[in-house]
Amino acid sequence: MRFMGIKERIAEIRETMTQEMREATSTQALDEIRVRLLGKKGDLTALLRGMGQLAPEERPKAGAMINEAREKFAEMLEAKASELKAREQEIALQQETIDVTQPVKNVPIGAAHPINLVMNELVDCFTGMGFEVLEGPEVELDHYNFELMNIPKNHPARDAQDTFYVDDNIVLRTHTSPMQARAMLSRKPPIRVICPGRVYRADEVDATHSPVFHQMEGLVVDKDVNMADLRGTLNAFARRLYGEGITTRFRPSFFPFTEPSTEVDLTCSACHGKGCRICKGTGWIEVLGAGMVNPRVLEMCGIDSSVYSGFAFGIGLERIAMLRYGISDMRLLYEGDVRFLSQFRK
Repeated sequence: MRFMGIKERIAEIRETMTQEMREATSTQALDEIRVRLLGKKGDLTALLRGMGQLAPEERPKAGAMINEAREKFAEMLEAKASELKAREQEIALQQETIDVTQPVKNVPIGAAHPINLVMNELVDCFTGMGFEVLEGPEVELDHYNFELMNIPKNHPARDAQDTFYVDDNIVLRTHTSPMQARAMLSRKPPIRVICPGRVYRADEVDATHSPVFHQMEGLVVDKDVNMADLRGTLNAFARRLYGEGITTRFRPSFFPFTEPSTEVDLTCSACHGKGCRICKGTGWIEVLGAGMVNPRVLEMCGIDSSVYSGFAFGIGLERIAMLRYGISDMRLLYEGDVRFLSQFRK
């Protein structure tokens, strides 16, 4: 092959490429032209491989000429590709126009879980009374979960809250009460907080028990706080949840972190105190535990019990949801059956 033969061949390739590019109507056709010219077995690549037949002094000029042609051809192909892509996009937009008036299939819409419905309603209720919402860790130190709640090691009250231990000093929290201690240690009175969240205990699964459930803790600490304040707060909560005519009844109980302690019953919302199957004829439904914050708990958290007092309450959200919606088996709340959950769509 002579040097002039290479020049003539490049001119022929250019003329052929220009004609094919003019006729190309798609980016796919353009890619085929690119491969035929610039690919490993393309026409320009074949010219480079044939340079060994040239005289040594002609090879640099021929190589420069071929490389210049390669760059020029690549620019021409790129320009044509941009033109074809714009045209294809315009055609696609015209063909893929959506008719917004055409009826579509109904898309299933989810529903809030009954526990979340109850939790959100209680949060609205208590924040409306001036409470602040706090959240805390589910993996908790024994120090906060038990000891600052006046439940030292080997205390009998720990048996009722048998839980899952990560190690000797770390547990899955058994109640949301540790947030009481964290709140009192991190801020000064007056304190008004609620602490909703998931808790854990080593319970067998049945219709009324689960190893995983939800609570909402409430805490108020200030000067001259007393049981009347607790009862007024819980009466407001009961009326908000079940309507007018619902009130509370306190029964003596024991919790290590409150003194005095009380079990709190609400007027049965089904019969309004007349007695029915749900309340077993008593007219009352046991709902939560509460009491005045134990002075020892206040002192352990750095609050002077001679100046400040407080009350606390703990609400089981599953129990509230079951009473609110007439659910007889707690397991239904965790099975994820959409047929059950769809009943609570608002």
